[in-house]
Amino acid sequence: QVQLVESGGGLVQAGGSLRLSCAASGSILSNNVMGWYRQAPGKQRELVATITSGGTINNADSVKGRFIISRDNAKNTVYLQMNSLKPEDTAVYFCNARIVSSISPLRENTYWGQGTQVTVSS
Repeated sequence: QVQLVESGGGLVQAGGSLRLSCAASGSILSNNVMGWYRQAPGKQRELVATITSGGTINNADSVKGRFIISRDNAKNTVYLQMNSLKPEDTAVYFCNARIVSSISPLRENTYWGQGTQVTVSS
């Protein structure tokens, strides 16, 4: 079984910063892509940023220049440094990982964290 545990959400004023962390644990053989998605009330879940085990990054246009994704492969942990936060960044942020585990070694499965609330006040 694989679990993703997130931390670091909270309430911040516009222009402030927050750092999210997400650690994957369990019977992990390979952790190929990790990333962050977010869902605001009444909206669909959307991509924020992803990073491969090799360091290739994909960012949503809305966060380019403000958010920085990084990962520690040895710790199976992904981080999201969020700077210059705006009220429109308010959402539940979900960690996502595409992992091959020893339970299912022939295929990659997608796992989600429980979500962490980020609220940006104006």
